[in-house]
Amino acid sequence: MKPLKILAIGLLSVSTLCMLNRIGHAENSIFSSYESERQWVGKPAPSFKLQDQNSKWHELNQYKGKWVVLYFYPKDDSPGCTQEANQFKSLYPQFIKNNAVVLGVSLDDVKSHQKFSEKLGLNFPILADTNHQLASQFGIVRNLGITKIAKRETFLIDPQGSIVYHYSSVNTQTHANQVLADIQKFSKK
Repeated sequence: MKPLKILAIGLLSVSTLCMLNRIGHAENSIFSSYESERQWVGKPAPSFKLQDQNSKWHELNQYKGKWVVLYFYPKDDSPGCTQEANQFKSLYPQFIKNNAVVLGVSLDDVKSHQKFSEKLGLNFPILADTNHQLASQFGIVRNLGITKIAKRETFLIDPQGSIVYHYSSVNTQTHANQVLADIQKFSKK
């Protein structure tokens, strides 16, 4: 065989292997995302005791009988987190009418939450998980080298304290509305 032909066959083989590897990785990502969502549904939500932006303590058991939207976000005052918080803020009266409470959670401290909440005029608690305890229980702590953040994920907890939905993929512009619609749908069952 001519060297050029051998080189072309070799490149084609390598490129085919790379494609197959990507396809396999994509299938694994989709499958593991689906598995990640399913692993929580039907399980009791982990208990917690965390402070909000006003240094008030919140525990899961104080919300028995209510829907709980436990939404994790990466960082106070970042563009996506601001957008998501504003969406929940504007719909919060509707959440209350549907027997639901919204609790934002990030790894930022109470002081950071206080500034963020005041800046946006938030009407719901944002909890400081500074020791990463709750985010770690859910397996959503992301290590960014010198710092850690919570992944942008949400857990919908029913009035009995069980997780009924895990949102592992969140669009900051539409997420609050989606969660509200899901609460209304689950409430009718």
